[in-house]
Amino acid sequence: MTTAVDEFYRDIIEGLSIYSGSAFERDVLATISRHQAQDLGAAFNKNQIASKMWLAEALLEAAGPGHANVTILGGWFGVLAAVLLHDSRFSIGRVTSIDIDPRCAPIALAVNATHARSGKFGARTADMLDLDYGPAIAGAADARVTDLVINTSCEHLADFAQWYERVPSGQRLVLQSNDYFACDQHVNCVPDLAAFRAQAPMREILFSGQRKMKHYTRFMLIGRK
Repeated sequence: MTTAVDEFYRDIIEGLSIYSGSAFERDVLATISRHQAQDLGAAFNKNQIASKMWLAEALLEAAGPGHANVTILGGWFGVLAAVLLHDSRFSIGRVTSIDIDPRCAPIALAVNATHARSGKFGARTADMLDLDYGPAIAGAADARVTDLVINTSCEHLADFAQWYERVPSGQRLVLQSNDYFACDQHVNCVPDLAAFRAQAPMREILFSGQRKMKHYTRFMLIGRK
């Protein structure tokens, strides 16, 4: 049920979208009008957005603007995809956001409606541990046909080693984790950047860094396995 508070914040977002001409803001407004997921706000909080903007900046500097096919694992509500696709500095052919939670795909499609309509965005419900990351096969509909795999949910993977083993050598990766051990859902945190690099060894490191957030430190690696 829509409340006066809901209308208050929707009016603000709608006003800002008119002022800025932002398709991203229009898509977000339409999303919150149709979907009432309680954790949707968490996907857009300042820490989440800051982490995604940091990823975009590091990716641009480390690997350049051109990425034909990007797969985002643990993509949640598709906010990272939207950040990348709406960044005019990038030239991205298509982004596919994959999450195990069946609630996520419809919301991710709404958040990315502008690019879903043009065929540049898609969302799927799948377990990243079930995907085949081997050589591309004609007609395959999984993460195999991709030149960049992004996994910003490493701290959520109890079987991280199993997942990482499935990724073929030479695959370009962007990985994020953190040291937020206090969160019950974080079953694979690392204490520091060195531990993260040891957990996800790469033959070529293009970027390795960390960013202090309010309650934790986020770690990021970009490179080739």
